[in-house]
Amino acid sequence: MSNNIGLITIGQAPRNDVAPIIEKYLEGKAGLVQSGVLDGFTADQVREFYSPGPGEYVLTTRMTDGSAAVISRERIKSVLQGKVDAMEAAGIQTILLACTGVFPGLHTAKAHLIEPDRIIPPVVMAMLDGRRLGLIGPLPEQEESMNEKFAGAGARLPFAAASPYTGTEADFRAAAERLRDLADVIVLDCMGYVEQHRQWAASAGVPAVLSNALMGKLVAEMV
Repeated sequence: MSNNIGLITIGQAPRNDVAPIIEKYLEGKAGLVQSGVLDGFTADQVREFYSPGPGEYVLTTRMTDGSAAVISRERIKSVLQGKVDAMEAAGIQTILLACTGVFPGLHTAKAHLIEPDRIIPPVVMAMLDGRRLGLIGPLPEQEESMNEKFAGAGARLPFAAASPYTGTEADFRAAAERLRDLADVIVLDCMGYVEQHRQWAASAGVPAVLSNALMGKLVAEMV
């Protein structure tokens, strides 16, 4: 298919959790070609080479066996750029990054690189219309970076942690309860969350937005 879309995960491909959500909105208009930053690495190698050091930007992602990996943005940056370059060299003209983290300097020569962190925060903030925003992210140590992304340095939005890879239903319901009286809309700020997570997050009666569904809808309009 000539209008394939590239999907790059910071974990391992294929992302059988996320890809179906994107494909649902594409409705067969384009196929997905997947690639992963951690493809070919064992869990031990990932811990050795990519575990975050002090002060590094922390990310979490999924291995093909379903387990979670916690990695450093700084340590994967060159590999991620290489994955982008390889997709563009293969003729793919639209590349979606399957991560809501912030990656300064990531680039292409001519292909259209879609980075969720550049799209989701302004879209969500524009739609709030005075309503209070709450955030659910995978790891407690991501609270500061997510606050900065959505509201600016020094801001404090209500935040709760529940991992899409290791979190239980009880974890998500507890996160939702924590935000219930503090937020009018919740964003699940990770591309790894799926519809079941959204339903659990909305269990306290606060509407929840699924990041990858939002991106799927937007990308589908461009093909």
